[in-house]
Amino acid sequence: MRVLVTGHRGYIGSVMVPMLLKAGHEVHGYDSEFYHRCTYFPGGQLPRVPGVCKDVRDITQADLEGFEAVIHLAALSNDPLSNLNPEITYEINYRGSVRTAVAAKKAGVKRFLFASSCSNYGAAGEGFVNETAELKPVSAYGISKVLAEQEIAGLADANFCPVYMRPATAYGLSPMLRFDIVLNNLTAWAVTEKLILLKSDGTPWRPIVHIEDISRAFLAALEAPADDVRNQAFNVGQDAHNYQIKEIAEIVAMTVPGCRLQYASDASPDTRSYRVDFGKIKRTLPAFKPTWTAAAGAAQLYKAYTSAGLTLAEFEGPHYQRIGQIQKLIRDHEIDENLRRPRRMPEPATHIAAAGI
Repeated sequence: MRVLVTGHRGYIGSVMVPMLLKAGHEVHGYDSEFYHRCTYFPGGQLPRVPGVCKDVRDITQADLEGFEAVIHLAALSNDPLSNLNPEITYEINYRGSVRTAVAAKKAGVKRFLFASSCSNYGAAGEGFVNETAELKPVSAYGISKVLAEQEIAGLADANFCPVYMRPATAYGLSPMLRFDIVLNNLTAWAVTEKLILLKSDGTPWRPIVHIEDISRAFLAALEAPADDVRNQAFNVGQDAHNYQIKEIAEIVAMTVPGCRLQYASDASPDTRSYRVDFGKIKRTLPAFKPTWTAAAGAAQLYKAYTSAGLTLAEFEGPHYQRIGQIQKLIRDHEIDENLRRPRRMPEPATHIAAAGI
């Protein structure tokens, strides 16, 4: 299948693309390249695929001609970044996603996989929630994903098959590593400072899933019969991997020798707390075979961090923190306050060239 992946040079995309290629698909990329200097090569090499550097707010039908499927990963990727300017979040994550779906349908694309999020459930509380539960997002990020799902659903018909993938909180090693997600962050603290620093009181529930398993889920949805997935949402993860944050910290403590647990001085309850039922994806997409556990993921990260000599300055700096990198690009005038590049500045190299950096 000829597939376009937006955000293919991101944290998840740079892991997903090699899996798609291995499965025999022809993959092309589309990425704004905000993070093109943020590679972490202990996480592996970047894939070499044809690609363009362009904002999804500017995507056109012509960009999508000739593709059988689109996997839409491109987005402002977490709550802190999305809260930096909520209106820009809605422009990119909501209206940009709808624009991409509309352009895909006009271009004759048959399948559209939208990277949504379990953040849609937001303040769900103690009970387990499945895909039919009320959506209660508590941030611009979650709201933008809900709005995009709702509007894209109106495009579905016999010839256009949108699917809404709602991954749990991601973790794991990537060539475009992020330290601003919970397991990756806590493991980095433990390795560099022998300290596991919790910035909430540790009680919120959060399901987590490895980025390789997220990629496996997208591949299964891409290849499933259209009638099995058309206009449906799928939670991506495993029932056993719903944890309280303090439980994730305990897993890290068992992985990294000699570290201790500490709560930040301003630690407080997090309003985002949800336990997710992953039964539907298991029933509907039997090809989805997740392989990772949180303990194995922590061990993977521990090995990579120690082998690379990770320092506190690196993981707390802007290089691997999405909001920090965006703020640095604004300070350096590489992008403006609307997250657009000034016209006078050249675009970064396309991905074939960048793969060798």
